[in-house]
Amino acid sequence: MKISPLAPASVPALPPVAGIRLATAVCNIRYKDRPDVLLIEMAEGTQVAGVFTESLVTAAPVDWCREILAQGQGRALVVNAGNANAFTGQGGIESVARVVKATAATLKCNPEQIFVASTGVIGEPLPDAKITDALPALQSALSETKWDDAARAIMTTDTFMKVVTKTAHIGDTQVTINGIAKGSGMIAPNMATLLAFVFTDARIPAPVLQHLLSDANESSFNSITVDGDTSTNDTLLAFATGQAIHAEVKSLQDAHLQAFKKAFQDILTDLAIQVVKDGEGAQKFITIEVHGAENNQAAHTIALTVANSPLVKTAIAGEDANWGRIVGAVGRAGEHVDKDKIHVSIGSVVVAKDGARVEGYDEAPVAAHMKGQNIDILLNLGIGKGRAKVYTCDLTHGYIDINGSYRS
Repeated sequence: MKISPLAPASVPALPPVAGIRLATAVCNIRYKDRPDVLLIEMAEGTQVAGVFTESLVTAAPVDWCREILAQGQGRALVVNAGNANAFTGQGGIESVARVVKATAATLKCNPEQIFVASTGVIGEPLPDAKITDALPALQSALSETKWDDAARAIMTTDTFMKVVTKTAHIGDTQVTINGIAKGSGMIAPNMATLLAFVFTDARIPAPVLQHLLSDANESSFNSITVDGDTSTNDTLLAFATGQAIHAEVKSLQDAHLQAFKKAFQDILTDLAIQVVKDGEGAQKFITIEVHGAENNQAAHTIALTVANSPLVKTAIAGEDANWGRIVGAVGRAGEHVDKDKIHVSIGSVVVAKDGARVEGYDEAPVAAHMKGQNIDILLNLGIGKGRAKVYTCDLTHGYIDINGSYRS
């Protein structure tokens, strides 16, 4: 598969994270002769946080992870690609139970410390024996260094692996944060098929980690869209192994946690943007900012309405400076606006203000901006202090080609 033209020019080498070991296996669940199962082992006492799809049609792995999340600890994560184990009835529940039981026996831990995630085709029974049969070999292959292998093993229609790493200080101690993700189509997270996993050696209790993850998710994964389709399997999990020795963390407000909070947010935002840049058929990366809305939630809703508009996305794909499609989307977002106060900018050019096209408008610089790979749209609604930023991509014929033959 051809790599997205928006792919990063270089991929960072992810360092070890104390308390984390990884291994992958070729199980031929759907894809042939490529790694498609990932096992990650975590140190005893690892704290866990998670957010999941808000779809009412949830995959069996999502239901299991939600059920065990409250206990706040994890010893392993098992991920398979190629089969979503979604809309698979009682059989899907039983397949999760078998994978969990076998993994817990292999690692000699509590089954309620085994997290699972799946991605791929919906409605197909998961051949879980292929996963459980591979567990002994996976355990033998566990290593601190196999981050690239892990990121590749969870891919489906992705054209490049999505990884990011950062360091931060908690007090005087440097800690490491690594993140991996997969996602390319069916992306409109509401917590696409999207999976993302973040790991740190920091010592952060599960309740604090959960607040941190939920907050960071809103301006990262919940602020992206490729096609407006929320998945049955969206899962974002964070694991803190506690192997680093640093000042005690009691709450998000702790002064010594602030640098870590920023790095954690940056990790999620970076991964989310990489997902958009690998949007199926994408040729252009689009940033939409809304200022001056009634409140932040209204700004977010309006920005996502513009981002999900097929008319806006196809105009950008065709490099057509049709800003009327943008204001049309604003008007149907269902949030309060005053049409006579709306300002629209594309690139650095103001194209409309006070509810009308600017006097002497010259489309040439806007048309030139539309020919680039990075498209910037700014809307100022002029009625309040609400702000939001979302990320999306254009809609091209490549999206149809990929999804029209997805099961072929």
